[in-house]
Amino acid sequence: MEAARLGAEARAALRALAERGLTLATAESLTGGMIGAAVTSVAGASAVYRGGVVAYATGVKAGLLGVDPGLLARHGAVHPGVAAAMAEGARSALAADTGLAVTGVAGPDPQDGMPVGRVYIAVAGPGGRAAGLRLDLGGDRARIRFHTALSALSLLTSTITGEPGK
Repeated sequence: MEAARLGAEARAALRALAERGLTLATAESLTGGMIGAAVTSVAGASAVYRGGVVAYATGVKAGLLGVDPGLLARHGAVHPGVAAAMAEGARSALAADTGLAVTGVAGPDPQDGMPVGRVYIAVAGPGGRAAGLRLDLGGDRARIRFHTALSALSLLTSTITGEPGK
């Protein structure tokens, strides 16, 4: 059931991007590639999806995605500014029109002073179009990761279409 929901959300996001002639790159931390896997499970994804970076370690966020080390030192990896920088970094590094990023705490322990379930999602699109979302999720690690991926794809679709919840 969860895989079907994630697949449906990925299809909707890819359709929205394709209809507008846009490409996508992802930067994932706590989801560890789950979003990229959902996107690439859709036939024809290669027409839109450029690729992704799994930036699990904080140093990778700075080194590969260009997240400001000062921002990371001040706030840690779980911060809305970090998510936004990751989205822009993925967009730039992979020469895509749109970047989608997630960072957060899946548990079992808090991280950087943030509670388990705190997640930030960001979209960086063409023409400065951007969106961000904070989640405070309950449940175990698997549930937090799944709902992060689902919410990220939903935010991507609504940002691209300009239609809330679509």
